[in-house]
Amino acid sequence: MSDHPLSTIMSMDPIFMNHLKTTDDLVFSNGALSRKVKLLIALAFDASHGADQGVKSLAQAALKEGATKDEIAEVIRVAYHLNGVGGVYTASKGLKELFL
Repeated sequence: MSDHPLSTIMSMDPIFMNHLKTTDDLVFSNGALSRKVKLLIALAFDASHGADQGVKSLAQAALKEGATKDEIAEVIRVAYHLNGVGGVYTASKGLKELFL
């Protein structure tokens, strides 16, 4: 298993990492939008920004929150529409192990 992508920062600045975790907990908690919807939005952003491992991680978390394969596919359509085909390639790479 690979290291956490922020493992270097974790060891260098644990106070900052605690801040990031607290913010993450706030952002992804249920509110007006469900945690599932927020994770799907984040997945679209990661697909658009070329972060295939982020797509994978967020898809796994969204699935645990009850997201379906069809919902994830529709999020990728939104990412494509707003950002172009690069997000589709990123999403495909990030979802390969989950759905093939």
